[in-house]
Amino acid sequence: MANARPSPCVRVALPLIFSGGTVWRVRVQASPEAVRLIEEQGGKLYVWAKRSRCCHGSLTFLETSNEPAERSYRLVSADEIELYLDERLGDPEELVIEAGGRRRKHVHAYWNGCAYVV
Repeated sequence: MANARPSPCVRVALPLIFSGGTVWRVRVQASPEAVRLIEEQGGKLYVWAKRSRCCHGSLTFLETSNEPAERSYRLVSADEIELYLDERLGDPEELVIEAGGRRRKHVHAYWNGCAYVV
């Protein structure tokens, strides 16, 4: 078994989601590069699901933006950024936020460590 590399994500928060009087716990991990990119774009990150169809069915991926799409969001408390999740999404145990792209940097969100919502 190969040695596992430590995660590059260093900022961890255990925020609370307030939705309809219910309190939910979600672990948010964001890489320093993602936090810096989000701050440069106004400090807000909106996360929603987008369904894609393929030859063997459909997958639901997470999309991110610094501008809200036309849907309802709920605020998730996270260190240094304002994080908003689509109200239609369930609650992941963990939401990982990373920056990617070589030419044009952008933010990716991962649901419980997966690129798709399970």
